[in-house]
Amino acid sequence: MTATAPAPAPVRAQIPAFLPRCALVIAALLATLFAAASPATAHAALTASDPKDGAVVATAPAQVTLSFSEQVAMGDDSIRVMDPQGKRVDTGELRDMCSGSTIRYGTALHSGLPNGTYTVAWQAVSADSHPISGAFTFSIGAPSATQVALPTQQAGGGPVGVAYGLARYAAYAGFIVLVGGAAFILLCWRRGSVERPLQKLVLRGWVTLTAATLAMLALRNPYTGSGRFADVFDLDGLKAVLETKTGASLVSRLLLLGAAALFIAVLFGAYARRQQAAGTASVPAPSGKEAEAGDTGAQDRKDTADLAFGLGIGGSVLAAGIAATWALAEHASTGIQPGIAMPADILHLLAVATWLGGLAALLVALHKVPDIEREAVRRFSKVAFISVLVVTITGVYQSWRQLGSWSALTDTSYGRLLLIKVGLVTVLVGIAYVSRGWTARLAESRVSNRAGGAKVLVSRETRTDVSRETTAGVSRETSRETVPAASRETVPSDPKRAAQLARQRAARENAREKQVRDSDPGRAGLRRSVLAEACVAVALLAVTTVLTNTEPGRAVQQETGRNGASTAVPNRAVKITLPFDTGGQNGKGTVRLELDPGRVGANTLHLWTEGPDGQPLDLPEIKVAFTLPAKDIGPLPLAPDRAAPGHWSSSGVQLPLAGEWRIDVTVRTSDIDQTTVQKNVKIG
Repeated sequence: MTATAPAPAPVRAQIPAFLPRCALVIAALLATLFAAASPATAHAALTASDPKDGAVVATAPAQVTLSFSEQVAMGDDSIRVMDPQGKRVDTGELRDMCSGSTIRYGTALHSGLPNGTYTVAWQAVSADSHPISGAFTFSIGAPSATQVALPTQQAGGGPVGVAYGLARYAAYAGFIVLVGGAAFILLCWRRGSVERPLQKLVLRGWVTLTAATLAMLALRNPYTGSGRFADVFDLDGLKAVLETKTGASLVSRLLLLGAAALFIAVLFGAYARRQQAAGTASVPAPSGKEAEAGDTGAQDRKDTADLAFGLGIGGSVLAAGIAATWALAEHASTGIQPGIAMPADILHLLAVATWLGGLAALLVALHKVPDIEREAVRRFSKVAFISVLVVTITGVYQSWRQLGSWSALTDTSYGRLLLIKVGLVTVLVGIAYVSRGWTARLAESRVSNRAGGAKVLVSRETRTDVSRETTAGVSRETSRETVPAASRETVPSDPKRAAQLARQRAARENAREKQVRDSDPGRAGLRRSVLAEACVAVALLAVTTVLTNTEPGRAVQQETGRNGASTAVPNRAVKITLPFDTGGQNGKGTVRLELDPGRVGANTLHLWTEGPDGQPLDLPEIKVAFTLPAKDIGPLPLAPDRAAPGHWSSSGVQLPLAGEWRIDVTVRTSDIDQTTVQKNVKIG
């Protein structure tokens, strides 16, 4: 709204007392952006093996084969087979046995292997760039004791995994600040190109993204391999990384960042100088030079507009190229419809960066720049609205791609988290609507004098000489404080006294600035609502981060039916996961059950129990019962044999009829703590 009284000196938004904490919140928001996924869960998964986990074979197999749900990258040392003494018994040569949609790799074994328990350890990189690994055992003749310990740390874990994850988060944060800050300047407030706080913000975004990309490139080899920091200096490993899709995308990103450095130099160099010159040219010239100044000013404005157009096109191409380095190497490049998913992912990343990065730039401007215009805030409101629309449309498509059906919204953890995310987005849009209201009431920090471009300032405690300068076509004033000669302080020779006087002057200046910031309630209200948006966005992006670590609903429903019942597929085991909580100490965990081949007749049952940390959980007792309520059969009790810590198995499980069977799993974690969990599965 327009001020009804002379405004005080340049006004900044009111800054709440909790501003430092809110700054940390904003940093957390940028650091936890959803595109940064944990290595714990990837889309590729081991679907079958020959021999199977826990199997006992009569004669030594000639090879070990592994089948995966989607394409993976493996090397000669990716599959290792060890005898009970820990000695490798495989040839070390990888066999590519892929055919059509079947993804299968294997390795040959030496002949004449004696009886005993053998351990298979494998590691691969899925098509979405995440490392995956696992291990299992099989026995020849009969099980035996083994000196081989199954690895407890998954690929991509440990300190290297943490460092790589932090670098990934920093890369997304830098991308948001770089793209969003530049977009805010070019689309909303072009005069911001001359403001030092915004220049620092964009430059720091570029530095953060560049440093994070270099760190990811250096850590990629140990992240997907040994997990040791020392392998950062393995040049052969780095060469191998550069030959992969992920390595190529990281190198491409560095090249694009080199071009982005030139973009920043032009934006804050030539373009900023033109903005400053355009402001100076708007000051009234002497009467004899008005015509000449008018012609020169028109040409300068045209040149500035042309330069802004070029920066906009070039910056858009660079931003899309950098976003493509994620889309072409990660989740969007795998699964169904990658040709549509990758462009959608690029648009999604650009819209999120424009929205959240612009929000960060607006916060910096409200805090650091005394005279940001109301029109700039209004423009950002429109840009943010369009960005949210793009984020919504592309997000809906990505959700469909990951869910696959409406029932997955309520039947899977992924779907339920997605519903929470939708609720948070609704709250965020509501707060943004409140921000638009504050924008409409935002008071200008100065009262424009359209006739001469003059401004009226309220004098401070001391006399001021006012000099006028204009920037980006908007009049702007700077005041030079003039202190009477009698009151001028001489610089004392004592350094301590000089430092004391400097602190006193700084305290007086801070007090003046606080008075200025507190003088405009409209701008203070806008600042509070923008901070509220940021806080809700933190929760929103935290939920999104959890989504990236949750098995997609489409994958879950390939294993489970619409009514919570697993559908038996020929030559494919029925797999279910059941969480449990006995209520006692160490009573929480999950049971993974596999019924193979999941059909009428004889089946093999495997049970794995894991604690909340994902590690095997050994239990005193676990029992299973099968019931077919429709035919009044059961319960058929079963006590599986303990094969290894946290692993039980039983062969010859007979299911006489087809139908929807209920599986009851009874878990006992202590002498008195016990619970039963159940699941329906379709057999036949």
